[in-house]
Amino acid sequence: MSNYKLIALDMDGTLLNSRKEITEGNLLALEKAAKAGKIIALCTGRSVPELMDHARRIKGLKYAVCVNGAIVYDVEAGRTVASHTMTEEQVRTLMEISKQEDTLVHFLDEGSTIQAYRDGDLKRFNMDHYGKLFEQAVTQVEDIWEHYWSNPYPVKKINIYHTDTKARERNKARFAGTGIEAVYSEITSLECSGSGVTKGRGLLDLCDILNISADEVIMVGDSDNDLDCLKTAGLAVAMGNAKDNVKAACDVVVADCDHDGVAEAVEKYLL
Repeated sequence: MSNYKLIALDMDGTLLNSRKEITEGNLLALEKAAKAGKIIALCTGRSVPELMDHARRIKGLKYAVCVNGAIVYDVEAGRTVASHTMTEEQVRTLMEISKQEDTLVHFLDEGSTIQAYRDGDLKRFNMDHYGKLFEQAVTQVEDIWEHYWSNPYPVKKINIYHTDTKARERNKARFAGTGIEAVYSEITSLECSGSGVTKGRGLLDLCDILNISADEVIMVGDSDNDLDCLKTAGLAVAMGNAKDNVKAACDVVVADCDHDGVAEAVEKYLL
């Protein structure tokens, strides 16, 4: 058995297949790992409500690093054990930048709140594959900025969904020098967090809680928002469907998300 103690798993494009499901092969491998005393953690851009339907299916799941590292959530205890909150100044900056393009804005913390959208909007913003999840786990409000400023609350991450990649690139450039972490996600999305808050930071928070070293961690991912965490972990594993730059940054590559790549990572490198 390997010396790695924890495996951290991105969800979309990694643990979840292209139909947003966890395969039986992945579930069985993770159950086997838990029985062997290994720690399983999710490491995702999703908020807590957006991951719980899947989390409940994973036997032995201990923790979730949520909203790109801004929250470490104890799944068994049902509580947040570490968090990083955006400042009101950062939220104001995000508001000013997001309004310069045609965008759909989504606030994430222990909950999940999105600007109310009309039929066809999710497709226009290249997020229609999340329609069912948003209906089940995300609260829609008529004016998300008014909703926030009427009673500011500790928001952890803000997603900005764009209609095309050029609009996303323009907005990312506008974040330069603001201290806000803005990383590419999905097709045309920017995931925005406070200064220094990344999945890698969240993974280190979890390591501190568990009193283990990042060298004892395997991270599995597929996208740009996984890069910091992949570089932080002792072993970086790219999915077969990962972007080329992500594969280049990793130690090894496994099968894609539709062919039990996570199970391969568990069997080969964790067990």
